[in-house]
Amino acid sequence: MTTRRNFIQTTAAAGAAMAFPQANAADDDVLRLGLLTVKTGPLASGGIDMERALTMYLSERNNMMAGKKVQLFVADTGGVPATAKSKIQELYELNKIHVLTGPLAAFEALAIDDYIKANKIPTLSVAAAEDMTQRKANPWFVRATSSSAQSAHVMADHCIKNLKFKRMAMIADDIAYGHEMNAGFQRVFEEGGGKIVQKIFSPLTTPDYGSFLAQLKTNVDGIFLGFAGSNGFRFVRQFNEYGLKNKMALIGGMTALDESVLRNMGDEALGIQTVCWYSAELKNPINAKFAPAFRKAFSYDPGYYAAGSYVNGSVLEAAVEAVKGKFTDRVALMAALRKTNIQTARGPLSFDSLGNVVGDVYIREVERKDGRLVNSIVRTYPNISQFWTYDQKQFLANPVYSRDWPPAKNLES
Repeated sequence: MTTRRNFIQTTAAAGAAMAFPQANAADDDVLRLGLLTVKTGPLASGGIDMERALTMYLSERNNMMAGKKVQLFVADTGGVPATAKSKIQELYELNKIHVLTGPLAAFEALAIDDYIKANKIPTLSVAAAEDMTQRKANPWFVRATSSSAQSAHVMADHCIKNLKFKRMAMIADDIAYGHEMNAGFQRVFEEGGGKIVQKIFSPLTTPDYGSFLAQLKTNVDGIFLGFAGSNGFRFVRQFNEYGLKNKMALIGGMTALDESVLRNMGDEALGIQTVCWYSAELKNPINAKFAPAFRKAFSYDPGYYAAGSYVNGSVLEAAVEAVKGKFTDRVALMAALRKTNIQTARGPLSFDSLGNVVGDVYIREVERKDGRLVNSIVRTYPNISQFWTYDQKQFLANPVYSRDWPPAKNLES
């Protein structure tokens, strides 16, 4: 059984052995894989899941891919951009990694974007930073999870067409991920005939949401939550404590009620709908093995962050097999990564010309099952691109999603 304690012991031993790797012919037989994640701070719950799931993926294969041994090196950024910069330098220059997976946060990915390009490091990220696969596409970067707004587009369509919402408010973390996700939701929702009448951005490290809850409009159909890490859990709990539960619906983005925090929640989460490219409840042969194995090892369901690492493992393995184990040929490996078209724990996936995933996205609803809270799937949107239904050229001609674009024309004081 994979446990966090076993992982730390194994990684520590590997790190000691590889602290000063020597370049020689044998290097072609050991793929050094770096994981840039977050194990401290408000994003830690997801970052730890990234580590656990990737370790599980490798352990299931005896740390081998395409006949090559894989050694994993883990670095904790703490969710700080400057630390992300120093840690990727450590992984690449000291540990001599061949491939990077991570980081977790969009602002971290943006911070190391230039370093990845300058050093031509094949990178599989879970970070949702829009422009790294859009106007400023990084040729050494693929994302098998979702851009910030990719799933938010879907939820906006669902709110208009299925929930019949007309007026909504939004609240999100005041970081690139929150800005981009809310902007994509706003665009599709308002183009569908709805109105966003309030936008609130709270600091990532907000200790108490009381002041923000006091500002919320109650004459809306619902509130879209653009939170990451444990912030969605804390907001929902305080939302209920303030007696707001039956005054408007809560609608979540892809990490607002992630399984990594859902396990700590109670009845206050029941009935809340969220959107994501993954749920532990997905019915496919790969997830039928992954989700129960993760739950057995760690006593809770895998979510966005765990599945992101596990899916990245599948993509990397497919690419290493495609280049017949010649992973040191970075150009060939990167081309193989972008040509990947496989079945994964999230379902089928492929990549567009800019390195972003095209795959199914799911509307989910929190229910109780076998004594635990789960994100049950209520609707599937198949084969979703980062460009939604828009023409790619026209989409890219617009500014990147942000706090200010698209303009908010329906805000009420």
